[in-house]
Amino acid sequence: MTEIHVNGRGDAVQYAVAESVATITLNRPEKRNALTPAMVDRYVELMREADDDPAVRAIVLTGAGKGFCAGADLALLAEGEQTLRTFIPGTAAIADAAVRTRVPVIAAVNGAVAGIGFGLLVSADVRIASQESIFTTAFARLGLVAEYNTSWLLQRLLGLPNAMDLLLSGRTIDADEAHRLGLVQRVVPAGTALTAALDYARDLAHNCSPRSLSTIKSQVYADAERSRGEALEASVQLMGESFSWPDLGEAILARQEKRPPNFSAPPAS
Repeated sequence: MTEIHVNGRGDAVQYAVAESVATITLNRPEKRNALTPAMVDRYVELMREADDDPAVRAIVLTGAGKGFCAGADLALLAEGEQTLRTFIPGTAAIADAAVRTRVPVIAAVNGAVAGIGFGLLVSADVRIASQESIFTTAFARLGLVAEYNTSWLLQRLLGLPNAMDLLLSGRTIDADEAHRLGLVQRVVPAGTALTAALDYARDLAHNCSPRSLSTIKSQVYADAERSRGEALEASVQLMGESFSWPDLGEAILARQEKRPPNFSAPPAS
């Protein structure tokens, strides 16, 4: 995969695009990819960069080395309140950066996930973890609160009782329990999370309509706040719109011709 450094800003967060998939890699392996405020800002910037690129049809988020993201850099946590407050502007954006993209975001988890890393994890649309991964919210054990929109997202992913358990206890769970709870959708052998996530992302990029992916993603998040009747009404309206898209005709033709579909990017919003 060819790596592309955007605007020449260092390597703490890396960016690459290949085969219509953007890969964002947190790259402080010696610190288990613990985040600094600059990394938070860079992550948000790169999510927006990928989302604005019409060639990108899926995003994979991962961490270098043996960790996904161990939370905020503890060295910064020890510097006191004023240093901690430098995280707040960026983390307000980090909570929604993946949720608001038009394209699917797949997290490839290859090790420890904690704190703000947990927030990044639950904001992804699909989560694939390798067997050696471990997970903890950690907030309560650090005298903190459920940060980065985690309380809103986690109860929608796992249900209120399981979300409450993980947030209140701050206990560490392994990949198998994470899968059983629904926190991750797939557990793969050690060292293969990124490969599995890229395979999944490429399948979406090459075989699914970008317009469908974008619309379905927005439907799911909007329907979390709607009544059943409102969701039904919205879906019927969108169904009518989708029948006028060129995608269905291309999908049928591609099946008849036994070839991959050639979906175009949706119009810019």
